[in-house]
Amino acid sequence: MSDRFNFDAPVERSGTDSEKWAKYTGRDILPLWVADMDFAAPPAIIDALQSRIAHGVFGYNQPTLSQTQAVVDYLARQFGYAIDPAWIVWLPGLVSGLNVACRTVGETGDAVFTATPIYPPFLSAPKNAGRSLVTVPLVQGENRWAWDFDAVEASLQKTKPKLFLLCHPHNPTGRAWDDDELRQIARLAEKHDLVICSDEIHNGLILSPSCHPLPRGDLPAKREFQVGKAERPLPNRPVAQWLQQHRLFASLDGELAQRTITLMAPSKTFNIPGLGAAFAIIANPALRKQFIHAMTGIVPHTHLLGMVALEAAFTKCDPWHQALLDYLRGNAEKVFATVNKISGLHMHRVEATYLAWIDAREFAQARGIESLAKHFESHGLGLSDGVAFGAPGFVRLNFGTQRNLLETALERLAAS
Repeated sequence: MSDRFNFDAPVERSGTDSEKWAKYTGRDILPLWVADMDFAAPPAIIDALQSRIAHGVFGYNQPTLSQTQAVVDYLARQFGYAIDPAWIVWLPGLVSGLNVACRTVGETGDAVFTATPIYPPFLSAPKNAGRSLVTVPLVQGENRWAWDFDAVEASLQKTKPKLFLLCHPHNPTGRAWDDDELRQIARLAEKHDLVICSDEIHNGLILSPSCHPLPRGDLPAKREFQVGKAERPLPNRPVAQWLQQHRLFASLDGELAQRTITLMAPSKTFNIPGLGAAFAIIANPALRKQFIHAMTGIVPHTHLLGMVALEAAFTKCDPWHQALLDYLRGNAEKVFATVNKISGLHMHRVEATYLAWIDAREFAQARGIESLAKHFESHGLGLSDGVAFGAPGFVRLNFGTQRNLLETALERLAAS
């Protein structure tokens, strides 16, 4: 970890407006539930916010050219993906994007497909839009979670959904889907004429260094777009600089991009989820028009300060980001080692996110535990119950916190 950033520094969050910490006010329970890290935001973001606040006027905002360019350049630099700025649709958050996507594709009563376990809004968004929800469970393999593509194929054939909700990287299992898996999803999308809405909010939290190298034969086309200017060639760079970890689903090929809605935000990677700035990338102009129409009168503007933070995150925070990943990798290993020593608990290594997905079914059955969340709360741990993710018997633990707090939490887990 870089000496410039101290992730062990205590940050007092109890007694503030923190949803995460307020849940257990007055109780000796460490909150490791909602996906919200306990670290201060990167110094460059704090500086940018303070500078904007000093201006003193907070009127209605619109995205600036530099904020839009920050997204274009970030996608090119981090993922080798060149987008036209016109493809960007600004959003106040990813959950609103999921709900808008469900309103955009198909008609009332049509099916929407996803795989469980899954981030709870994936399960509620289709119903909010008057769609029916169709799910197939992921498979818990010996070393990692995986797709049962035969079951997915059978479900798509039977239920004929119009929309496929993909979580990539995956919350809560911590999987970083590999290229073979993504290409199989792409083939299914083409075969069944599906629109894919890919939630890629955890794109900057790949913990496995070997995940998603970009094959040399798949280098992006040598072009990029610049806001307000004509398309221009990409600068010459060593091939190694294109070898990035996260693979944007839409970047697999141009035809796939035409049926993909990509949802992204800096909120998870840079720990600014309360600032309300996100975006969709939609290459298909007709699909983009439908998405924007579905937003009309419902979805508010992005947050003024959130947009300031987004620009700083994407342009000035690379060193902080690398230091964060080093720290989270250490936390992930501690959680993995501790959980798998406890009788009745099991988890796979976390490839991405700062969320550990723990199988406690054997633990609960052996002890006759009806509510795992309440059981762990009684031992001083606030975890997310798998029931909300469509997976009773599991719990999710957020290890994006100071190491001393995490160690205390793991001691309580072992004692439980």
